[in-house]
Amino acid sequence: MDGILNINKPPGKTSYRVVAAVKRLSGERRVGHAGTLDPDATGVLPVCLGRGTRIVEFLVDTAKTYRAQIELGKATDTYDGSGRITRQGDPSGIDYAILEHALEAFRGTIWQTPPMYSAVKHKGQPLYELARAGIEVERKSRTVKIHRLELISWEPPLATVEIECSKGTYIRSLAHDLGQSLGCGAYLKGLVRTRCGIFDIKDAISMSQLEEAFRHGYWEHFLYPIDIVLQDFNAIVVDDAGEEAMRKGSPLALEQSDSQISDSNSRQRYCRAYSRDGRFLGILQHVPDKGLWQPKKVML
Repeated sequence: MDGILNINKPPGKTSYRVVAAVKRLSGERRVGHAGTLDPDATGVLPVCLGRGTRIVEFLVDTAKTYRAQIELGKATDTYDGSGRITRQGDPSGIDYAILEHALEAFRGTIWQTPPMYSAVKHKGQPLYELARAGIEVERKSRTVKIHRLELISWEPPLATVEIECSKGTYIRSLAHDLGQSLGCGAYLKGLVRTRCGIFDIKDAISMSQLEEAFRHGYWEHFLYPIDIVLQDFNAIVVDDAGEEAMRKGSPLALEQSDSQISDSNSRQRYCRAYSRDGRFLGILQHVPDKGLWQPKKVML
């Protein structure tokens, strides 16, 4: 039971509850998701099973695409519709051109402060626990990359935007910060993740579809192979000696030279290893000072 499910998370459920449901349906203990969605958000939630959980870090690292509905004129303490209104403003003077100009500041590499209602930890404690206790602490800003930010529609006071971004981006924070820059406040009214790495919402299955598939025994039809999310890694075939070395965790010498590996592309520092009969053996990581490839994840 090794692979990845592309699940369309329903509203009102936490990502953890989706994972718990998959555990219950499959009987597999090793289940994990690749990128939390807020309870009110919907859309693509890749769920890894069995040995698939070993590549979660590589899936989390991929770009995500969202469609967000932002309401201007109100701000909340959670930065979304589940929170308490903390501010109200007048967005009547804002038109399409003003909104588009304001969005320009959020394209490219930007600094972003995580919201208090988030899973980011402060001295080992999740911020949302502190927030629920009425405690607010200073949070460190960090850089995130907004690859694309497009204004889809403007129907005052609602703006719909499409965002392609790096991991670690809080769309709630973007909505809140946009309201701050416009001077009227804003919060995230609705959010759909339409893409996570290679997984698209057009191909995602609902929880009811998944339950039906498990009930009738065709759920494996929806299970993607583990290596499908690693297609941008170079692929190599190893002989029996190389397979045995991977099994033992020993480094391998490959024909790829150090000059073929770009320091700017961290994913080039890894490669997929296969046996001669096509079995996926795992991931190798380049060790530049030795010119060798160390087993990073072994699927044997």
